[in-house]
Amino acid sequence: MTDVKAEHVLHSGIFHPTLRQWQSPNVEITVNNLMYPIFVTDEANAKETIASMPGVFRYGVDHLRKMLQPLVSKGLQSILLFGVSKHLKKDYVGSNADSAENPIMQAVPLIRQWFPELLIACDVCLCPYTIHGHCGVLNDDGTLNNRASIERISEIALAYAKAGAQILAPSDMMDGRIGAIKEKLAANGLLNKVAVLSYAVKFASGFYGPFRDASQSAPKFGDRKCYQLPPGSNGLAARAAARDVAEGADMLMVKPGLPYLDVVRQTKDAHPEYPMFVYQVSGEYAMLYHGAQNGAIHLENVLKEVLLSMRRAGADCIITYFTPLILDMLHPKSKY
Repeated sequence: MTDVKAEHVLHSGIFHPTLRQWQSPNVEITVNNLMYPIFVTDEANAKETIASMPGVFRYGVDHLRKMLQPLVSKGLQSILLFGVSKHLKKDYVGSNADSAENPIMQAVPLIRQWFPELLIACDVCLCPYTIHGHCGVLNDDGTLNNRASIERISEIALAYAKAGAQILAPSDMMDGRIGAIKEKLAANGLLNKVAVLSYAVKFASGFYGPFRDASQSAPKFGDRKCYQLPPGSNGLAARAAARDVAEGADMLMVKPGLPYLDVVRQTKDAHPEYPMFVYQVSGEYAMLYHGAQNGAIHLENVLKEVLLSMRRAGADCIITYFTPLILDMLHPKSKY
């Protein structure tokens, strides 16, 4: 283990130009304030529509270059990859989360080759690859085995890092996962080369429904309320963020976005030195999209307003499925 405490490692947050810009926030919306979430399926030739998220697709590896090229040309700087397992065998420990057949393991090296300046984050979780659809390893009675969970999560994170991921984004919400990942990175000489974006404040929200359809990762029984935060829990939100900071997280996230802007402000005020991410989740996307389709709102106007509200609350980067539209709104200018 390194002799430098994880929370004192600064290089993992500044080794890439985009990371450095996140450490220097401003108050406008630019391409630097956007991260595009992408679903990568294990069918290489697939491009699948998602009924609950019109305009969003699951892409096979063979479609990624063609899809990304025009977005990169318009200034796209960072992406967040989610694996979707349709044909890979699922088991109780998510063995295929980091197997050679995993679509993320296949996609990351290719994207690094095609777009060397593009910053790649990978979601790290077990739910798409487990029989039960939960985010960790379970005990025989169906409860979470936290120790086994963070060991497995850290193994998957290390595999993604070795494949070329520059940011690891564990979304499982297990206690101690940030520290476990940092220890694995340190033991493998990657501590200063890979950043960790913590889903530090992730609420048990009703806004995730379309995502679970898209990623095919809904739990087969029960729910995730025992490890995701209760919607009214300001105190737990503060404790979760402080815990992940202490374990060495490079960046923090609040998820969902719009219903929790007070928590975004609270978290940013408590940790102003850390880049703050806000995830505009699938339900928020669907709400705005369908509202516009039915004539209730003007999409671009309302989207600008929502994005600025997130920036005003303290967001340095917004993870949004609207990224292609926003790039069109910004292009050819770099800001509005």
